[in-house]
Amino acid sequence: MSTKIKKRGLAFYIKIYFKIIAQDIKSKMSYRADFIISNLGMIIQHGASFITFWILFQNFPSVMGWEYEEMLFFYGFSLIAMTPMQCLFDNNWFLRHKVYSGDFIKYCFRPINVFFYYISEIFDLKGIGLFTAGTAILIYSWSKLELAFSVLTLGLLVINLVAASLFMIAIMNLAAATCFWTINGGITMVFAQQFQSYARYPITIFGKFLRFVFTFVIPMAFVSYYPSLTFLSPDEIPLLTWLCPLIGVAFFLLSYFVWMKGAKNYSGTGS
Repeated sequence: MSTKIKKRGLAFYIKIYFKIIAQDIKSKMSYRADFIISNLGMIIQHGASFITFWILFQNFPSVMGWEYEEMLFFYGFSLIAMTPMQCLFDNNWFLRHKVYSGDFIKYCFRPINVFFYYISEIFDLKGIGLFTAGTAILIYSWSKLELAFSVLTLGLLVINLVAASLFMIAIMNLAAATCFWTINGGITMVFAQQFQSYARYPITIFGKFLRFVFTFVIPMAFVSYYPSLTFLSPDEIPLLTWLCPLIGVAFFLLSYFVWMKGAKNYSGTGS
């Protein structure tokens, strides 16, 4: 495939993506009360977690050397990093039903990328509330920690957030892909989601075994801990922090190829 065709293909996918998303958002905005309530619920949920942090640190000045504002930084960072997964990849939650009912077969007959076609079908507006809560918490902790801010810092923040998002997306892609091979793929999705809460905390508060698991098996440490060290510990940045963007891209591509492998092996319900 020539470079010219590749560029035309990319432009095509971007154009069609926004058209698909626009239609989904229009249909959901027709129920504005649901949009407002769901996003308020998301903000209130994480606001309650903010209060829980505050109560905890009224009794303990620090947790394994991490202070209140630093823990909030990890928390806010993780919420923002999870936003793309929540907004753009929420359709993974319905993959099990589409596969078992046979409805997934319709995605295999269109002349566009199956993964793109399936994932782009839904935009979860609750992610807006997640992003709002995460941004508010991150800004609050950033100001309290009196961290320096510049154009360079903003650039690093964006790069690290994108890298962290790729890890979260990849984890859920891999969990969803199990639906192509196992009957209980939905359980795998729920199992993977349960680990999201661990992304809020620095891995140093866990034992050696969990540190290994959250770094090399289920890499939740890359959703918040390692990328956050760029700002919280600028004088002692570990190698894994610098490698976050590269590892994030590689991990996402791995999840994409596994998902596509499952889709290519799909043959309907057989009925």
